[in-house]
Amino acid sequence: MASGCFFERLPAEVFDMVLDRLSVLEISVFSMVSKAISRYIVNHISTQTWRNRMILQKLRHCSSPSSPPPKEDPATLGHYKALGLLFKRCTLLLPTKDRLKFIYSKFSQVPCFMMEQCTASTGCPFFSSYGVFLQTLIAGWDELECHRVFNFLCDFTNLPRKIELVVTGKPGACQRLELQIRAFCRQVLLEPWSSRRDTLFWLTRILQSWPMVSQARLLFILYGPRLPDGSLGWQEQLGAGVAQCSLWDLAKAVILLHSDLEARDWTTDTVLAILEELTVLPQAWHVESVARLLILCGNSLCYSILASKALNGRLFEISRLLVYLILVCEKDGYCMNWSVRMVQQVCQVFLSPSDRWSFIQSVENMFSEVTMEMYEVVVAGNRHEDMETFQSLLNASAHFHTEIVYMFLKKA
Repeated sequence: MASGCFFERLPAEVFDMVLDRLSVLEISVFSMVSKAISRYIVNHISTQTWRNRMILQKLRHCSSPSSPPPKEDPATLGHYKALGLLFKRCTLLLPTKDRLKFIYSKFSQVPCFMMEQCTASTGCPFFSSYGVFLQTLIAGWDELECHRVFNFLCDFTNLPRKIELVVTGKPGACQRLELQIRAFCRQVLLEPWSSRRDTLFWLTRILQSWPMVSQARLLFILYGPRLPDGSLGWQEQLGAGVAQCSLWDLAKAVILLHSDLEARDWTTDTVLAILEELTVLPQAWHVESVARLLILCGNSLCYSILASKALNGRLFEISRLLVYLILVCEKDGYCMNWSVRMVQQVCQVFLSPSDRWSFIQSVENMFSEVTMEMYEVVVAGNRHEDMETFQSLLNASAHFHTEIVYMFLKKA
């Protein structure tokens, strides 16, 4: 306390010189010495000179449209983590609303933190700095306070209006805005958190206020595959050749929603409905792309989708999807025993022996139908990829039925 009194007796000019000699982290510790010093530090970091030096200077080289966007720099991330601690500590005694207003007043001049002002065409790399700052600032805050933070950020960035433009317009029509929303939401709100529960909280905040069709659109914007030029691959899933790695982020997001064990926000039925909407964006996906996504989503969700179709009597759909699940197992190197067990599980959904027999017949007939379709494609064209897929289907059929025969021989 004596040291606090000593500093409080210093002339303001001398105190400013002392603060200018300290690092951001040291100032954050110093702000906890006394209320008087904390108030003085708040005034000090509110000056334009300090803001220019400690907040804007690190980002200034990103403000030119002609310069390439810089990569994430560990030193910059560390600096913004220290800034997060400083603002957390020096505003400790303020109500949440006042804390956020104070912080907004300091960061509203940073173009890279205001989506419409940033000149980076595909998402500013300094969004990550903002994310580290925000995560450090609100670490330990309760859920109600985090709700207020999200609402404040929405007002701060006009995020809901931007999202409305992309989820109601034609996919890809607002390409730059789609990428900025993706970068801002992922780097500022979703990726800084190491806890899946925290990430789920923020993803829920982003999605929940929108109708289900828009939730699916927004989920694709956030986690869908990107093309080599950086744009979103809206059309990629309409063909059969989409790579497994391209769908992995999307699958992880769906799994995250399904991991809400308390089912407060995301029931299994809700997640299944979103999956159904996803796989018709912007048009119905190729069945192989749907199968690949379902496998990545894991056993539980994959079975739930198939069982739902079975219960609703959609035998044609379920049979075709199962054939392509078996094909993807062959092409992507999954154990064929998995697909056999999945068929067994789905078969149990049908209660009567006659329904089960109809299901088995439908799957086998679909194998023949898909094989003939692919054969006709191979004969009509001269594409190496078509021939490879046809060969994979023949191998998949052989390996699948080998597993079934082996399973019955083991029981005999």
